[in-house]
Amino acid sequence: MNALRLIAAGHTPALRRAVFGGDAPLDEAGRNATRALRDSPTLQARLFPSDDRPWLVAPGHAPRQTAELLGAPGITETPALAEPDFATWTGRTLDQVDPDGLRQFLTDPAATPHGGESLLTAGARLTAWLRRQTTTRGTAIAHPLVIRLIVAAALDLPPGNTHRLAIAPLTVTRLTHHHGWTLHL
Repeated sequence: MNALRLIAAGHTPALRRAVFGGDAPLDEAGRNATRALRDSPTLQARLFPSDDRPWLVAPGHAPRQTAELLGAPGITETPALAEPDFATWTGRTLDQVDPDGLRQFLTDPAATPHGGESLLTAGARLTAWLRRQTTTRGTAIAHPLVIRLIVAAALDLPPGNTHRLAIAPLTVTRLTHHHGWTLHL
């Protein structure tokens, strides 16, 4: 049986302000929380099993800093784990985008009012990545939205239902694969 640990990157100033996209580094509280996770005796075996492989890390400062602060044994940047492209919304907060476009984006997974990647397209990209991981044993670190889309793919949730999953920064999710994915909480 193969196991995949998914870790949501730590807090950034942009994440705290609900900013779309960008490449912000961890803030001080995010760095401190990441160190606390690393130093938690109850999580040591879960985070660092003896047979661990290099960690797959999404492009960007926050995922890389999270991996480094957790003491990842090796880091492989993995473009497939990138956050969706929010195009014209990148760097904007929820209250800085068109309310009708935001409503459309939040209710229709195929919508692209920002001119970038839809949640449906990002979900398909991450589903394809997850299908290639069925023989993988290791760890992946990405933005919380990306982790949410991966978990939705593992659970075969219908498009548009990913909003029913809440993935906080530094959430550690474990998936195993044996004739399908199983979520361990």
